[in-house]
Amino acid sequence: MSFEAKRCGVQFSPPSIVLIYQHKDENKLRKRIIPVRHFFKHSDCSTAAEKLKNNPRHRAYLDSVPCSQLEKLHVILKDHMKGFSLEHSLSSYRLDPEEDLNKLDDKELARKKGQMDGLFEKNRRHKDDPDFVYDVEKDFTKSTQEKCSWDEESDDGF
Repeated sequence: MSFEAKRCGVQFSPPSIVLIYQHKDENKLRKRIIPVRHFFKHSDCSTAAEKLKNNPRHRAYLDSVPCSQLEKLHVILKDHMKGFSLEHSLSSYRLDPEEDLNKLDDKELARKKGQMDGLFEKNRRHKDDPDFVYDVEKDFTKSTQEKCSWDEESDDGF
């Protein structure tokens, strides 16, 4: 049997992943509620998402759902268990150009880099695209640099 996932979401009470899918042979939309068991405030979201995706009972339904999306749903569930709002959980997934990535831990940094890679691939122009131009030349005018005080003071012949 083959299924095509249409939408994914979370249900907070009881903690579950809600999947709207379509059977490829029929054109009916169906809803499947997948309970998230043995998942706590301090659980690892990526491991839980991998386990859920590889579960033999749900594997056929979750085959077309990317693991990153399942991980995001687990993060939302985890934040809800910790008492955070949905807006707080979703704001951690937005890319902020002013955010200092040096202050993030390794897992958070890897997640942000994965999001940036996905956005890059989405906006990337390939040579097969109709509006692809091979040799783009742009003229960037040089801005006049301001003189610093140390430039004027150090005339030692260097």
